[in-house]
Amino acid sequence: MQNIKMNILITGGGAGIGRDIVIALASAGHRIVSLDCNEAGNLETAALVRNTGGACEAVTGDVASSQDVSRAVETAGEVDVLVNNAAYSAGDGFLLDVVEDTWDRVLAVCLKGVYLCSRAVLAGMVARRSGVIINISSVNALAGIHLAAYTSAKGGINALTRLLAAQYGKYGIRANAICPGTILSESSREHYEAHPDIAADLAALYPAGKFGRTRDIAAAVLYLASDDASFINGAVIPIDGGLSAVRPIVSVVAKA
Repeated sequence: MQNIKMNILITGGGAGIGRDIVIALASAGHRIVSLDCNEAGNLETAALVRNTGGACEAVTGDVASSQDVSRAVETAGEVDVLVNNAAYSAGDGFLLDVVEDTWDRVLAVCLKGVYLCSRAVLAGMVARRSGVIINISSVNALAGIHLAAYTSAKGGINALTRLLAAQYGKYGIRANAICPGTILSESSREHYEAHPDIAADLAALYPAGKFGRTRDIAAAVLYLASDDASFINGAVIPIDGGLSAVRPIVSVVAKA
């Protein structure tokens, strides 16, 4: 990681992958602002960072709200790195089962949120001729597996990532996407412990024979945010234990 410490805005830092990303970046000495609608979880993340001597401020808000995004950017100041991590998939499933309100909400959080946050920081990055945008996508975007709205939104994130790289690379801005496979967080661990048959079937699809950890994604973000990744731009990077290298079995994945 570069010696100059950075101002970093991350969305969805209140739990799971987002929390581990916040902790990893803060541990490297960077100042973090976390925007999350989960107020309690977001405050807990900030407290965890501060208790270990790091700098993190929690902003309660919705990534699909331009006003909330503006408040978070104002709190962060000059944003050197943006990590678009916030996601939502409740009620999603096969296309015929997805009601319009669910579709709209999933697309609003997962894709519109990336648009709003990226737009909010880009002008400053262009002016400074420097900046990094890291979008947390999904292995779902690499194949039509399950979750119609979520998969569509994540596919849009991959396309938007490439567009950002193409349009703003000349200003010294890098945009990359990470596509996690199944990652064990507190909530997903509870789900799979309650459904061991589903967990076993799903894990068997992975050449690695296991699920990923939240810190696997955090480590990749830490690298992409650094100068060591200065020639990586427009990349869509699977971190999925090799799942995207093999043919997914839709009937099994869909049960998850």
